[in-house]
Amino acid sequence: MSIVVIGSIAFDDVETEAGSVKNALGGSALYFSAAASLFSQVHLVGVVGEDFPCGELDFMRARGVNTDGLKVVKGGSTFRWSGVYETDMNKRHTTNLALNVFNDFDPVLNDECRQAEYVFLANIDPELQERVLDQMHCPKFVALDTMECYIAQKPQELRNVLKRVNLLFINDSEAQLLTGISNVVAAADALLDMGPEYIIIKKGEHGSLMASRDMFFTVPAYPIHHVVDPTGAGDSYAGGVMGYLARMGVHDSATLRRAVVYGGIVASFLVEGFSLFSLKDLSLDTIEERMTHFRSLTAF
Repeated sequence: MSIVVIGSIAFDDVETEAGSVKNALGGSALYFSAAASLFSQVHLVGVVGEDFPCGELDFMRARGVNTDGLKVVKGGSTFRWSGVYETDMNKRHTTNLALNVFNDFDPVLNDECRQAEYVFLANIDPELQERVLDQMHCPKFVALDTMECYIAQKPQELRNVLKRVNLLFINDSEAQLLTGISNVVAAADALLDMGPEYIIIKKGEHGSLMASRDMFFTVPAYPIHHVVDPTGAGDSYAGGVMGYLARMGVHDSATLRRAVVYGGIVASFLVEGFSLFSLKDLSLDTIEERMTHFRSLTAF
């Protein structure tokens, strides 16, 4: 089954203790697509300027990513973000942000995208997320991500769209901001009250938890000795989760639990390099090798 992802596409300048990159491919839609396409067909919807090297996406196309939904604005400039990470990579500082063509992003989906069974609404404006959902025919499973600025600035619009999704991806600090509850278990219950069937709360290097009305599942992160760049880890995690769900075509408890682990495994590869470098040549066989190792680490 196929997934449609709607989100940002960007050039990133990133600096960490491991080094730095400039004009690297980034944005939620690209990280998600690179991860999800390891498991399933993906329809990428986004906007870039005339400065974007579309040929750099050939590795995704080879894995089944359909880029017909990628709009190139003539004379426009692609979204740009620059950031610096502290030694504690949970802390980063944005040094430059230029939305450029992404500022006017308001996609009209083609028929193929509207027919997709799985939908991932990346961390874009919740009003835009709703407009995208209005265009979908009859999706089987809808997942949504968000970010602190929308929680703070558009809380009601976010709550409106949360009533229409199956799964919410959110990190622990965002969960606290949205619910006002510091305990992640209690926060998960409060988030379920807002409408989603399932909640996944990401806790970075400490793993993640998933909750529904009748299920609670927690899993550690795969141990990585040397993190190079955590940019896009949450989006690649979501790509692994949604890609696996679309591959299996079901979302029962057992499948969801495996999907959460696959998401963490994919993200563990992503952080070992800058930008999308670690995902370009990644294969399912390599993922399964790390999955087998992870099972041995968590069995008792």
